[in-house]
Amino acid sequence: MVDYFQLSVTDDDIALLCFDTPDESVNTLSNNALEQLQTKINEIQDNKQIKALLFYSGKKDLIFGADITEFLEMFDATEDDIAKGIMSVHELFNQIEDLPFPSLIVINGHCLGGGCELALSFDYRIMQQKAVLGLPEVKLGIFPGFAGTVRLPRLIGVDNAIEWICSGSMKKADVAFKDGAVNAVFETDDLKEVGLEQIKLILESKPDLEKLRAPKLGPIKLNATESMMAFETAKAFVAAKAGRHYPAPVAAINCIQKHAQFGREDAIFVELKAFAKIAKTSVAKNLVGLFIADQALKKNVKTITKNQADITQAAVLGAGIMGGGIAYQGASKGVNFLMKDINKAGLDLGLNEASTLFNKLISLEKITPKKMAESLNRIWPTMSYGDFNIAQVIIEAVVENPTIKQSVLIEAEQSIAHDAVLASNTSTISIDFLANSLKRPENFCGMHFFNPVHRMPLVEVIRGTKTSDQTIAKVVKLATQMGKSVVVVNDCAGFLVNRVLFPYFAGFVSLVKDAVDFRRIDKVMEKFGWPMGPAYLLDVVGLDTAVHAQAVMAKAYPDRMQNQDSSPIDVLFEQKRLGQKNDLGFYKYELDKKGKTQKVVDETVLSLLNVKDNNKISDEEIIKRMMIPLCLECIRCLDENIVASPDHADMAMIYGIGFPPFRGGPFKYMDDYGNGEGVAKFVEDCKTFEKVGPLYVVPQSMQKMAQANRTYYSLINENLNLNQKPGEL
Repeated sequence: MVDYFQLSVTDDDIALLCFDTPDESVNTLSNNALEQLQTKINEIQDNKQIKALLFYSGKKDLIFGADITEFLEMFDATEDDIAKGIMSVHELFNQIEDLPFPSLIVINGHCLGGGCELALSFDYRIMQQKAVLGLPEVKLGIFPGFAGTVRLPRLIGVDNAIEWICSGSMKKADVAFKDGAVNAVFETDDLKEVGLEQIKLILESKPDLEKLRAPKLGPIKLNATESMMAFETAKAFVAAKAGRHYPAPVAAINCIQKHAQFGREDAIFVELKAFAKIAKTSVAKNLVGLFIADQALKKNVKTITKNQADITQAAVLGAGIMGGGIAYQGASKGVNFLMKDINKAGLDLGLNEASTLFNKLISLEKITPKKMAESLNRIWPTMSYGDFNIAQVIIEAVVENPTIKQSVLIEAEQSIAHDAVLASNTSTISIDFLANSLKRPENFCGMHFFNPVHRMPLVEVIRGTKTSDQTIAKVVKLATQMGKSVVVVNDCAGFLVNRVLFPYFAGFVSLVKDAVDFRRIDKVMEKFGWPMGPAYLLDVVGLDTAVHAQAVMAKAYPDRMQNQDSSPIDVLFEQKRLGQKNDLGFYKYELDKKGKTQKVVDETVLSLLNVKDNNKISDEEIIKRMMIPLCLECIRCLDENIVASPDHADMAMIYGIGFPPFRGGPFKYMDDYGNGEGVAKFVEDCKTFEKVGPLYVVPQSMQKMAQANRTYYSLINENLNLNQKPGEL
């Protein structure tokens, strides 16, 4: 049996309970850990000699929360069974809170979610200066379910508790102390000894436990008017901030409001019912699923980079906005970056981009001027290859032109170390094509950053046919050092993200050609959950970029991505409307009173595109015609071994193009399609739109899935491997 907890008793009868999960880097409140904690608390309570309890961690963090990998199985149960399952945790925490002697918990590192709720059940909480405390459950589509909504508002007040719970943010020690969540903050790293000293002082003071615990056991102290103002105002603000697709924050406020007039036991019952209800939503299931998928992605990355040392020196070729953004991102995370361009103007542009981004961090008080200077000193501008022999990874980030890229790569290969890795930041051009002219294609791969680099979390690492495992390991290592999430894919035109994005744009183009107002399409898709509609997104991407990428896609996939005639994108491009690059695209872009860019309707575009509004096409049809091409292209990428598994594709779409997270990604969307009818219903709807074009034709593999009544997520555990080479899945 695994020993999660070590219990000892001092000579002066103080119980010391240490949480230290063996063979794991962090503590989580798994079902097994909770069962053992119950056993230890029973032992402590049965020992009549014990005078106090001190709880601490044997790791650098206290508790990262409940074991989220156990959530999906729990959420599959009925609401009543979910509530019954959690009730045992409430009984345990209540038992701790009701111990016949004082209890103290020392908070080091991270104490989050269920760990924070456990801490709230103790009489006293002391916190390390560098520690953080928080309840991030709303980010998983739920809210605290171990009495966090009960104890926290009774401890720190309704307004503070609502902010803690509904923001899901981590609170530093000074904030936690100011709000009243902890009793004291200490700078020392040896919190166990401090805790022992503090519990001895508490015992000497002979505290009145009944008086001390009374606020957490009784109703919230608000009269009817105060209660109405606090809760109704908060609900309106939080609802506007969270949006219609994320119900958990407002549900948490409703829960607190319902149990505000009750004592602990009745309040917990209210929370149990409310938590079980929110746990059954598709949003909760999908967001928890994404968390698990993200952890699986990180685990695969660790496997890929297991024997790879940190990259200490990198380089970027091309110092424009993209090159400057890459250098900034690396330097901000401690990686030295050479930045080369063919002229001083290019270097100035790249350095200005990095400086601008650092200055923004200073204005937000996220870094100091000293930190900015240290980071900028990690960027070394140059117009020659003189120092490139020290670079371990060199990222080519010049214009998206295959001839120019090949020329730059050939030149660079001659000037770098024999074992150095070359990576192209191409967004569409085949890695195998670019590798054809290189002497060491095994040392070459794709490293596709998304713009703006500092905001977009994804990097696609693209494996060519001849790319070595060591090359992939080096580039993945660098990307993770730069703070990015990494999806490794195999080579094809557009790779994964852009290859899937352009069928989505094709769906948009076909709707506009069918006289659907592009502004209406944007509104419908934003209501569906996208951060911006397709017309707005095209303006952000750049219509010149879109035209170029579309040509690449058409050449690679002529059977379904070749335009038969001029598209609305071509029309605007021919009028030199490039999107936000020159403030003219589908929309016009102007500065508002605060100096921020805003999009406004441009009557010129309505005339150019002869915009009408085809009311015969419903909002539901707009969604289907947009989503079907995107989803079917995802399936083709899976079939062709471009991406290793459905969950990796889903994470790439969420991180790369903003696919609505609450829908779980394209594959999860298909699995859940039609109110749970799934893949078969999706296939049925696809067949309805086959007349629109070949992008709507269902692949054979999907038809077989539908006939077998299977889901894509059932494939995940069937020998799929992120680091697989081409042709080996």
